[in-house]
Amino acid sequence: MSEKVIAEVGGRSIIIESGKLAKQADGAVTVQLGETIVIVAAVAATKAKPGQDFFPLTVDYREKAAAAGKFPGGYFKREGRPTEKEILTCRLTDRPIRPLFPKGWYNEVQVQSVLLSADGENDPDILSIIGASAALTVSDIPWEGPLGAVRVGRVGGKFIASPTHTEMADSDLDLVYVGNDKDTVMFEGAADELPEADFCAALRFAQEAIQPIIAAQKVLQGKIGKTKRQIKTNVVPDEILNAAKALAGDRMVPALLIPGKLAREAACKAIADDVGVQLLAKFGPEKITEFVVKDAFYFIQKEGVRSLVLDSKKRLDGRGFADIRPISGEVGLLPRAHGSAIFCRGETQAVTLVTLGTTEDSQEFDAYTGGQTKKQIMLHYNFPNFSVGETGRISGPGRREIGHGALAERSIKPAVPLKEFPYAVRITSEIMESNGSTSMASVCGATLALMDAGVPVTRPVAGISVGICTDHDDKDVITRYELLTDIIGWEDAFCDMDCKIAGTSKGITGFQLDLKLRGLPQAIMDQTVERARVARLFILGEMAKIIAAPRSNLSKYAPRIVTIKIDPEKIGALIGPGGKNIKRLVEESGCEINIDDDGTVNIYSVSEAGMEIARQAITGMTAEAEINKIYKGKVVTIKEFGAFVEFLPGKDGLVHISELSNKRVNNTEDVVKLGDEIYVKCLGVDEKGRVRLSRKAAMEDRGEEVGTPSGGAPERSERLERPEPSERPERSGRSERPERGERGGRPERGGDRGESRGPRRGDGAPKPEPTGPEPVVNQNYRGKVVSTKDFGAFVEYLPGREGLCHVSELASFRVKRTEDIVRVGDEIWVKYLGLDEKGRVRLSRKSAMEEREKETTGEATPAAAPAAPAAPTEETK
Repeated sequence: MSEKVIAEVGGRSIIIESGKLAKQADGAVTVQLGETIVIVAAVAATKAKPGQDFFPLTVDYREKAAAAGKFPGGYFKREGRPTEKEILTCRLTDRPIRPLFPKGWYNEVQVQSVLLSADGENDPDILSIIGASAALTVSDIPWEGPLGAVRVGRVGGKFIASPTHTEMADSDLDLVYVGNDKDTVMFEGAADELPEADFCAALRFAQEAIQPIIAAQKVLQGKIGKTKRQIKTNVVPDEILNAAKALAGDRMVPALLIPGKLAREAACKAIADDVGVQLLAKFGPEKITEFVVKDAFYFIQKEGVRSLVLDSKKRLDGRGFADIRPISGEVGLLPRAHGSAIFCRGETQAVTLVTLGTTEDSQEFDAYTGGQTKKQIMLHYNFPNFSVGETGRISGPGRREIGHGALAERSIKPAVPLKEFPYAVRITSEIMESNGSTSMASVCGATLALMDAGVPVTRPVAGISVGICTDHDDKDVITRYELLTDIIGWEDAFCDMDCKIAGTSKGITGFQLDLKLRGLPQAIMDQTVERARVARLFILGEMAKIIAAPRSNLSKYAPRIVTIKIDPEKIGALIGPGGKNIKRLVEESGCEINIDDDGTVNIYSVSEAGMEIARQAITGMTAEAEINKIYKGKVVTIKEFGAFVEFLPGKDGLVHISELSNKRVNNTEDVVKLGDEIYVKCLGVDEKGRVRLSRKAAMEDRGEEVGTPSGGAPERSERLERPEPSERPERSGRSERPERGERGGRPERGGDRGESRGPRRGDGAPKPEPTGPEPVVNQNYRGKVVSTKDFGAFVEYLPGREGLCHVSELASFRVKRTEDIVRVGDEIWVKYLGLDEKGRVRLSRKSAMEEREKETTGEATPAAAPAAPAAPTEETK
């Protein structure tokens, strides 16, 4: 029987349902928020495996592409190994539920979460935590829940529970909080330099927000919850444990107080080996197994450490409870890295390296659940076996390494101004030695390496871990405790908390809490946050002694960047057809060039010369012609009516024949020739982006002699008249010139590119029956445009008769688009050229205009020539 409960959180409904799916699991629920749905199932083995000496809990979370209505990427079209997001969600789900299982119970437990539906706005990670708690609560598995979980954001200074991805885009806080009905159990997240007081307020807000979720689970448990199974815990008998304590005697405390990690471990191991031999001799091999010796000595060590802290007020390495281990460091130690540093805190040591790349080096990934799909800053954490003096399996990064890297990455990110510093940044942290809080050492080392690389961090970031050692009464209430700043490995292992908080001098940027307790009161949490703040400020002061500010210059091996802002409408001209322009520029300059949709162009290069080539080319290709400005250009085409001059890269304009000289010019080539470099002045740009240039005006402004035409060619009897504006060559808004050598028109192409006229004309309308006389070859007719196509225009030149005026016959220059010259309904003059081999009528506007110009001017003028300064004449209709 399916049962459903609803919890209202932040004004939104979280629906928990059980009994509908996965009914053979020990406990299974679906959790829904919006249209995002996760199923979580929990199963526990009925007995422990022989020789099992630890609690084998496995938590797995998987996202299915089908949940978002997508296909998986890649060749196989099937989900494969878990993504980083899936691994981090596994850890989020695992860490709060693990401390609530019975101590000494070693049956294998698996908790599996599967994303069934994703709406792209509600992240399923919180639902996975809630689902794990609910599934364990309604199952027969022994577990001391339930727990509530919530994400908290802050927009405009106001906290928001269960925010969507859209709301989180404006938030300066991303807090994932898990708690029980009264205490904090786990938190994790990032913030944008959030003050400590605001952070503590966010924790209180979250604790209140989760109460409806906990209450709903209790209601569901009351309806369908199973009776918890009887279990058997595997603990060392009191007789053997007391004997082990007696055999260890007074040797344990001096061994624990040895300052060095390796020496301390060796001394304790020697005691453990001796106690094990004596226990075996006393109780025999039937009772004294390897597990018994190991578990008994773990208890003795734990009791010794906690007694030193709580009773003797001593730490293992002799420090005070608020003291930080000695800090040292160095930057610039690796010559080829773009930035490098060593950070040491006691016996914890991290080597960090920074690599700068272009934004194309950013990490891209699928985001079925919504949120970011690209990371511009990455921090990868590596923890080799030798860092703790051990051997073991060598493989790729595990869940712990991915989790620690993500924490350090979140902590560093707010300090890197990626908008002002448009690089991709990869930081790698190689742990050389480990004795506590290597993730926070990675944060400190990353900051030093970033400053060594010349990255303009807003403020340095440091991190510290604070622990706690507690004592409880019979009701599990904390009766006494001590906070421990900068915990070492054994203080983490034998005490109760690892609270990592990173930030700048201004506020918190990253945080993560792990507890071995059932929960921690908010009052103690407030003290922990303040203890971390004081320690962080001290560490920042020590780091400033190593490097106080980012270097002013990047490494000579790092790519340089120049950012240019262009008109977004110019992006197409810069890229060129099929990427022709940008590919040529990349090849010529050796640079990498990235173009954003808003017109931001980033040029990356390790060569100053290549950078300058690319910068000048892009500036020129995207520049606008400025009226009255003088340019040096190159003659790229010669025409009877003037010369086309490329005055900016990829842009040209017309110097009309009347603007070549202050003397009458009969022939363009009397003054300029193809390939000449001349100075021209921009006279103006018409509404279609066509540029008018003047050599005459440029030379006058420069104080140079304009000169007379060379060659003594006879002057023309009259000036060329400006054609109608509609007859001028159409030039695009980007002033892209036609291909060189093609401005004078193309050879006539017969026919209409294979398109059959048939019984209907170009616009699909029925063709009228022809009437009147038959057309005469080479006769001009006044007709009406009835249809336009890419290849030309159909013109009705006699009643009921029409033919094709091919695009090459529309004007004497190259025509890109038919409608640049004529449109449906226009009345134009065309010459009847005859029939092609298929009997189709061929017409020419170009020939008709040239012939009619001869009749009016006495000589041929190119049809629809570009505008000249002289007053235009109307086309004779």
